[in-house]
Parts: sequence; structure tokens; C-alpha cells
Amino acid sequence: MTILFAVTATALWRDVWGHPAAPSSAPLLDAQFTNTATLRMSAAELIRTGGDTSGLTCGSCHDEKKKPVSVHFNADGTIRLPEEHKDLVMQHGRNNHCFNCHDPSNLELLKTRDGTTLKVEEGTKLCGSCHGPTLRDWEAGIHGRATGFWDPRAGARVKADCTSCHDAHSPAFPPIKAAPGPNLFRASLAGAREGAH
Repeated sequence: MTILFAVTATALWRDVWGHPAAPSSAPLLDAQFTNTATLRMSAAELIRTGGDTSGLTCGSCHDEKKKPVSVHFNADGTIRLPEEHKDLVMQHGRNNHCFNCHDPSNLELLKTRDGTTLKVEEGTKLCGSCHGPTLRDWEAGIHGRATGFWDPRAGARVKADCTSCHDAHSPAFPPIKAAPGPNLFRASLAGAREGAH
């Protein structure tokens, strides 16, 4: 037994079997995959944080009392946006009509399909009037982005509004680059051990 221990100790001291390759450290994840900011800032968030809401004030350009706002269409049935609204991309399916969501008698308000008027900061309720299942998922916390605490006793939980991620006029979500897969640390160790033999 003593001879066996002496031979093993000598083999280890002389490094007969070599050392397994040192595992590579896991690369840091790019910040774009851990950023919790939403793509946009909703009207509700602008109002809540005291941001610049001048773009939400339709009455600064439109005077519904003097001249009602009218919608014009191209020959192909698409809406013809005035020069002041050329930055809007209208791709909301059947809702490519301004007055499907905006109240024509008061542009400062939104209007659901059943005629309920909402403040501009209540955009999520407007979205939910057509997208009921998605609204239920949002309320349950399985759609959208939420920050804060799961346990309400620990602190507040804030849910991002629909328009914090989706453009109301063109709501399809832009493609997202997938985060890299997990670093298979144990698999790389096993491979290193096999390569040493």
C-alpha cells in the first residue's frame, strides 16, 4: 500500500497525467439583452413623469370648432396623411382610420369601438377594447413588461403601457435579436477532461 501511495504521489508531482484545460470564463452578456427600458415612452408615462406632452396636444394645430378634422383617402383606399403627420406609419390592419381610435369631436380624447371616451393616458384600455385576450394576459403579468416586486408587500409593481412597446399606428413589434444561449460550463469541463486522456 505504501508503494502504491509513493508511486501515485510521484506521478502527481511529476505531472504524469497533465492538467485538464482551464475552463474558459463565461463572456459577459451584451447590455442590450439586460436593458429594462421600453422601446418607447407612452403618453401615460410622459404625463406621469412630467415629460414633454406638447406632441399630445392636438388642439395646438387643430381647431375642431372652426374646422372639423376630416380624413382623406388615396385611390387604393389607404389613408392620405397630411404633411404634418407624414412621420406616422399606418399599419394597424382594419384600424388604419384615425377615428377608429381618436374621438373626432374632441381630438384630445380616445374612443373605443363601443363609443366610450378615454383620456390619452388610458391608451391601454383602448387597446384592450379590441385585444381582450392580450389585455387579460397583460393584467395577469404574462404579456408586456413589468418592473418592481411580485409580492405587493415588498413594494410597488409597475406595468408598462401597451404603447410603451407598441406604436399605436403600427403595432407590430420590431424583430428582436435573440440573446446567446447559456454557457455550458459543465459540458466544457467534461470535454476538457476527455481531451486530457
